[in-house]
Amino acid sequence: MDWHAVYKSKLVDIEEVLSIVESNQTIVVGMTPAEPKLFLRNLHKVADRVDNVTVFTCLNMENYPFYMDKSFSGTFENASWYFGQSNREAAKADFGTVSYVPNNLHQSGTNLLDSRPVDIFVGIASPMDKNGFLTLSASVVYEKDVIEQAKIIVLEVNPNAPRTHGDTHIHIKDVHYIVEVDYELPQVELVEPTKAEASIAQHISNLIEDGSTIQLGIGGIPNAVAKFLTNKKDLGVHTEMFTESMIDLFEAGVITNKKKSIWRDKFICAFAFGTKRMYQFIDDNPSVFFLRGRYVNDPYVICQNDKMVSINTALMVDLTGNVCSEALGTQHYSGTGGQLDTHRGAVKSKGGKGIIALRSTAKGGTISTIVPVLPSGSPVTVPRQEVDYVVTEWGVAWLRGKTVRERVKALIEIAHPDFRETLKSEAMRFRIL
Repeated sequence: MDWHAVYKSKLVDIEEVLSIVESNQTIVVGMTPAEPKLFLRNLHKVADRVDNVTVFTCLNMENYPFYMDKSFSGTFENASWYFGQSNREAAKADFGTVSYVPNNLHQSGTNLLDSRPVDIFVGIASPMDKNGFLTLSASVVYEKDVIEQAKIIVLEVNPNAPRTHGDTHIHIKDVHYIVEVDYELPQVELVEPTKAEASIAQHISNLIEDGSTIQLGIGGIPNAVAKFLTNKKDLGVHTEMFTESMIDLFEAGVITNKKKSIWRDKFICAFAFGTKRMYQFIDDNPSVFFLRGRYVNDPYVICQNDKMVSINTALMVDLTGNVCSEALGTQHYSGTGGQLDTHRGAVKSKGGKGIIALRSTAKGGTISTIVPVLPSGSPVTVPRQEVDYVVTEWGVAWLRGKTVRERVKALIEIAHPDFRETLKSEAMRFRIL
C-alpha cells in the first residue's frame, strides 16, 4: 500500500477544515504541547454561520479569539479542564465564553465521552513514517480515548513535533483530514527558584529516599525540588507531566528508573511540557513512554510503585488540612488536574508520601496561604482526610492520622511568623485549638 498517496489524498488547507464546523457541535482539541494552533487561531472566522459550538481544551497556551470576545457568547464556549491565563482573563471579564470542567485528570476523557458524543477531534502529530504511522507527539492525556470515539479526526502535522513512544501512534487510514503546519511547540520559561521556593525544595528533598519513584507537578516549586535531589540514588519517574528537570537528573545519574516496581527502566508520563531541549530529548526516545492519562494517573496504578512520592502545589491550606489548589473563592484560577490522582496514589503506595507544597504568603507577603477557613466558594482539591505532608519554607507538617488539634498546631508552626498569632487566635475562636 502506498501510504504516502493516502496521506496526500487527505491533505487540505485550514479553510476546508473550518468548513466542517457546524452549529451545536462538540469539538475536542489536544492539550498544551499538542494544541492545534492553526485551527484555534482561525476558528472564530466561522462565527457568522454557527451557534452553540463547544470546544474542549486544557491549559490553553494562547489568547485564542473565539473566546476572547464577548460578541462570541452563544456562538462558542471554551470548556476547559484546566484554565490558563487567557481563560482566567475571559472569565474575569465575564465574556460568557468560557466554563471550567471539574475533573480528575485520569477521568477527563472518559467522563467527557460518557456525557456527550464528540463530533470533531483536532490535534497535532509528528510526520508520518514509511508504514503510515504518525504519533500524537507530546500528549495522550485524553487524546487517544477521544480519537477512538470522535466522528471526524483532524491532525496538524508539524515537523517540530517530536515522534514519541508508547500509546501515541495513529495510522493515516484512521485520519480524515491532514493540515501541514510549521510552528514551534509551546515552551516553559525556566527561571531560577526564589529563596522561599529553594527552602521548600530543600525540605521536600529531605523526605525523598533513595529508590523512590517521583511525580512532579507544574510550577516553580516542583522544578526547584530537582536541584536538591542530586545526592539521591536510583530515583524513578511515574508522572503525568514529563519535565525539563527530569533530564538533568537523568544525565546526573540520579534518575535511573531501575528500582521502580512497575515499568522498570522507563520514564512513564501522559504528556511532556518544557523547552526545545526537552522536546529533542523525548524525540524517538524509547525510554520515555507515553501512556493514556486514564492509566498513568489512575491511583490504583500509581500506588503499585513502592515509595511513590507525589509533589504538588497549592494556593491555600486551611488549619484542618483542606487543600485548595484551583480557585480563589469563586474566582476560578487553574484546575484539579492530576493533583488528587497522584496524591491518592502516593499515599496508598507502600512507603509512599503525598506532598503538598506552597509558599507561606502571597501578594508580596501581605496575606497568609495557611488560613483559618477557606474563603467562601473555594473548592477543596485534596480533602483533609487524605492530606499527608504540607510543606512551606518554614518547615514540614505531617498530618496523616493526626487529630484536628494536632493539625492546627502543626500548620501554625509552618505558617509565616507574621501570621501565627492571628491563626492561633482564629483557631481558638473556631474552637479547633
